[in-house]
Amino acid sequence: MNVITLFACESQPIVVEGLRRILDGVEDITLVGAAPVSSDTLAVITDLRPRIVLTDQSGGLKQTFRFLSDVKAAVPACMPVLWVTELAEVECFRALQLGARGILKKTLPVDAVFDCLRAVCQGNVWIEHTVSSQVVGFLSRRQTPRLTPREREIVRCLCRGMRNKEIAKELSITPGTVKVHLMHIFEKTGVKDRFELAVHGRKLLGGNPLEDQLSLTGAASS
Repeated sequence: MNVITLFACESQPIVVEGLRRILDGVEDITLVGAAPVSSDTLAVITDLRPRIVLTDQSGGLKQTFRFLSDVKAAVPACMPVLWVTELAEVECFRALQLGARGILKKTLPVDAVFDCLRAVCQGNVWIEHTVSSQVVGFLSRRQTPRLTPREREIVRCLCRGMRNKEIAKELSITPGTVKVHLMHIFEKTGVKDRFELAVHGRKLLGGNPLEDQLSLTGAASS
């Protein structure tokens, strides 16, 4: 059995202790360390090389986003998960762009924490299903729109958190061409921005987890 090694960047000791206790009875996930985000934390993570880093946003979004980038640069194989109380959609997508592989709310039940960590470890992106009812209604009223092979490639790249310049380099096209394709994709799907497109990437690509690498929870926001 492959054990998921986890490092928690959490500012509240009682939260760390709670996490440690719920993981005591879980065979496939082990907490290898915990510390608040500081100048020394990255060095500890680099030394331990955990599979997943679970990080809060106690230092503010600017510091959190910088930390996400630093973790991915220092330990490319490590997969950060942002552990938050609340986060706007645009900030969620920014976190994914910077290397986060999951957005996990602290208000979700314990089982959701396990689901998230396991999904991320399998190479998926894990986010809570919190898109607007307008978009959900739109996608439920019509068949999945038919995308061209190039449009599907762009959606696949976008689901991996890539920016336009990165998508252009990956597909050997110009950033301007990427923008044009995205405009056509938005028109076909009815989604309003890149984040909602990433959320619905699984459905648009036919729901093959090996193809689109996007994992969603069915939880609804309260």
